[in-house]
Amino acid sequence: MLRRRLFTALADVRPYLKKRYLSSEANLSDDEYEKLANETLDKLADYLDSFPDKFSCDGEYDVNSSMGVITAKISQETGTYVINKQTPNRQIWLSSPLSGPKRFDLVDKKWISTRDNVSLDTLLNNEFRKIFQSEKIDFSEYCNCCSG
Repeated sequence: MLRRRLFTALADVRPYLKKRYLSSEANLSDDEYEKLANETLDKLADYLDSFPDKFSCDGEYDVNSSMGVITAKISQETGTYVINKQTPNRQIWLSSPLSGPKRFDLVDKKWISTRDNVSLDTLLNNEFRKIFQSEKIDFSEYCNCCSG
């Protein structure tokens, strides 16, 4: 009896679980998601890697990118950013030393937070402008998908 109630309850909840994702690109193939996520991560890694040439960076500043994971150590004081793709969820995840963890879905060719609807580029702009005290930082062309 209890088992039947549990399955009935799960059946009632199941349609709502699918609506958890904001992605308007929900019909993307796995290959297309991989392409767009990798494109975004590659552009982000290249931009972050260029910071020492453009801004005053701490001696510990270091960016590594491998297998869909970017690790950007800003400084001992600030901490480390980790940006990675989550293929099963079709998301990009961010771990920020300033704002904590965030998950981003692809919505209208922009990576948008599932929690507060902030775009990845807006969040990174706000945080990196504060860290580097420069309004010249602009992630918008590195976080948005222009193909697909």
